[in-house]
Amino acid sequence: MNFLKIILPLFLLFSSISAFSQNLDSFRKKEKKDYEFRAVAELGFLAVLSHKVQFGQNGTYFDYKKDGGQNVLFPVGRLSLELDIKERNTFILLYQPLTIQTQVLLNEDLVVDNLTFPANSSVDLLYNFPFYRISYLRELLPNKPKFDLAVGGSVQLRNATITFESTDGTRFRTNRDVGVVPALKVRARSNLSELVYLELEADGIYAPISYLNGSDNEVKGAILDASLRAGLKVTSNVNTFFNLRYLGGGAVGTSEDEPGPGDGYVKNWLHFLTVATGFAYRFN
Repeated sequence: MNFLKIILPLFLLFSSISAFSQNLDSFRKKEKKDYEFRAVAELGFLAVLSHKVQFGQNGTYFDYKKDGGQNVLFPVGRLSLELDIKERNTFILLYQPLTIQTQVLLNEDLVVDNLTFPANSSVDLLYNFPFYRISYLRELLPNKPKFDLAVGGSVQLRNATITFESTDGTRFRTNRDVGVVPALKVRARSNLSELVYLELEADGIYAPISYLNGSDNEVKGAILDASLRAGLKVTSNVNTFFNLRYLGGGAVGTSEDEPGPGDGYVKNWLHFLTVATGFAYRFN
């Protein structure tokens, strides 16, 4: 009888704990299915394929790679947060820092917004073009376990600062710009096995009118951010990957509200390649 008095309460206690644990596991599985949160990071280097810029109608169409010291590799990284909702909806918040600083001895005169930097003088160059992006994707093939295809859109905020400064401090020109640019987005993923996957992702738009390229004036612009990724599932929560990325785009046109000293004309086109490794961590 004393034995039963001891065993029965313990049995009831363990039964209650077991039932609570099963309900908690069921809740977690449901939560995992409905919501999934990930952090993604990349770190690597950037190579300039082509990069030219001009400020002012009479300005030099300056070749950064040939004459501006951008013929070497530069460090690059990016961070993003992703939220999946009910397996078909994904929201992405991305930050891409992008700063290139060089110092060169000019072979020829460089004219920037009516200011001449003479040949055989040294110049400090800054090309700072970080951007922030928020995106939405809708999965089109939810019943295909080995292949994902999602389409959607992005809104990108550019925050550009481009400067030319003689090393003796006597000459200086800067161009600053903040603008909002919409883009189309697509992401496709093929699960080659339980551990290995390939992923293609692209954001891009060609915008020949101001309403699409984030300018107040008739400036033609375009952006393309496209990557090819090979990934490996390390654990249930961690993926690691190798990534090749193309970053390209630019703009050409005249801003009528430019305060000077130039005439507001800008032509800026770039083509970058990044090689990076990274990881994605899924929070339970």
